Amino acid sequence: MTIYIDVSAAVNSRAGLGRYARSLTQAMIQEMDAPPTLFYNRTAQAQTLPEWSGIPQRSIRLGYKPWRMMVWLAQLMHFSFKRLTPGAELFHATEHLLMPLGGVPTVLTVHDLIYKLFPKHHKRLNYLFLNAAMPLFVRRADAIITVSQASKNDLIRHYGTPDNKITVVHEAAAPHFRVVPDSEIARVRAKYNLPERFLLSVGTIEPRKNLSRLVECLARLRRDDRNLQLMVVGAKGWLYDDFFARLEELDQRDTVRLLGYVPDEDLPAVFRAATVYVMASIYEGAGLPVLEAMACGVPVVSSRESSMPELGADVPRYFNPYDVDNMTDVLGIVLSDDRLRAEMAVAGPERAARFSWRRAARETLRVYQGVM
Repeated sequence: MTIYIDVSAAVNSRAGLGRYARSLTQAMIQEMDAPPTLFYNRTAQAQTLPEWSGIPQRSIRLGYKPWRMMVWLAQLMHFSFKRLTPGAELFHATEHLLMPLGGVPTVLTVHDLIYKLFPKHHKRLNYLFLNAAMPLFVRRADAIITVSQASKNDLIRHYGTPDNKITVVHEAAAPHFRVVPDSEIARVRAKYNLPERFLLSVGTIEPRKNLSRLVECLARLRRDDRNLQLMVVGAKGWLYDDFFARLEELDQRDTVRLLGYVPDEDLPAVFRAATVYVMASIYEGAGLPVLEAMACGVPVVSSRESSMPELGADVPRYFNPYDVDNMTDVLGIVLSDDRLRAEMAVAGPERAARFSWRRAARETLRVYQGVM
């Protein structure tokens, strides 16, 4: 008998769900007496993760969309996929896809209900699938983990999920997110041609990240600070045409740089090189970059929506992400006050250290024990 963890997101993606699955699973391996078996759907984008060599693994090879449809239809028809997980004692679905396993206890991590709260911010087919399938997955799971109290509240409010079925297990910044030496900052500054003064945003380019309003803030701030620029780390996601149109309208093409994917080994120094890290999102299930930025000792200015204040507490400065005037005012105050930024930079690592993947692994194991 063994515990299975679905690591499909880690194998196939570098984005937020992939980071969660990879970081949690690595911590779980360290905490468990016997290693789990790692289950994943290997798509064309799959990558090999060397740290998991020697860990038991089982995989299938199907496209992303066909596999999702198969799982949903099997849930609807009560058709068990138990043969894919022989000897399973428990199955943990770390992304929004729960296999039907006929009597095997299951744990489902729900990261957010963005598709429910902001349907216009999702691609049509993805919205239709999640809106139809997630209520079923949530009901069928024996226990649910959410990555924030905000996401737990959303589940209770929108799906009527019992409070005692949901456990909040916060994410954490990986250990390599820390205050790095000046030599590292100089290295990445040269590698990516980073300016002396810049705002930093990390995340996939999509409507929820609120980058269009952030660009408008930048245009206003540059009236008094001509050297200020915006660096965006992250791939193009979906529905990003409005963002690029706004760049053109505000004539900010030369002051906003899209760095695309930045390797993990460079990210801490890129954070540290920033004048201010900005989390402009109108919603985040976890808001992990807030913790990563604080761990690296960079001042954080953030939206006050959803999970962000839950993570940052009183260390960042917060704004209303729907109000460009308020966003500009708060950013302007922090950018103009060297002493304030220094104090925020010092307080950040201490706050971030309250969260750890070891703690997340232990809390997750307690959820397992509750349903086994």
